[in-house]
Amino acid sequence: MAKSVHNDVLDAALTEIATATEMTACNAEPTTLAEAQTTFALADVVMAGGDYTNADGDADGRKVTVAQKTGVVVDSTGTATHVALNDGVSLLYVTICTSQALTATNTMTFNAWDVEIADPV
Repeated sequence: MAKSVHNDVLDAALTEIATATEMTACNAEPTTLAEAQTTFALADVVMAGGDYTNADGDADGRKVTVAQKTGVVVDSTGTATHVALNDGVSLLYVTICTSQALTATNTMTFNAWDVEIADPV
């Protein structure tokens, strides 16, 4: 028996991620909002609706692209290993990133990246 899902279903999940109002570079994997915003936070930037774009996935399914953010001021010195998205109420999404040493008061760039949900198999 074949499996399928309508793009609207996948987009609903991706649209929820796109309600994030803050993106944070963290020095460890946050599992709570407090960890993402305070405990592990090295740098953060405000996000808005225009920072997210839904599209077809690279292979199949759907994806949301998170826009690049440049000139982000680093708040604390440390090595960024994770990026977190939150909406001020919930920790919505966490992913790993290429480790990068950050120094307080310098600036950094969050490169554009995707959250992708594949079609069922």
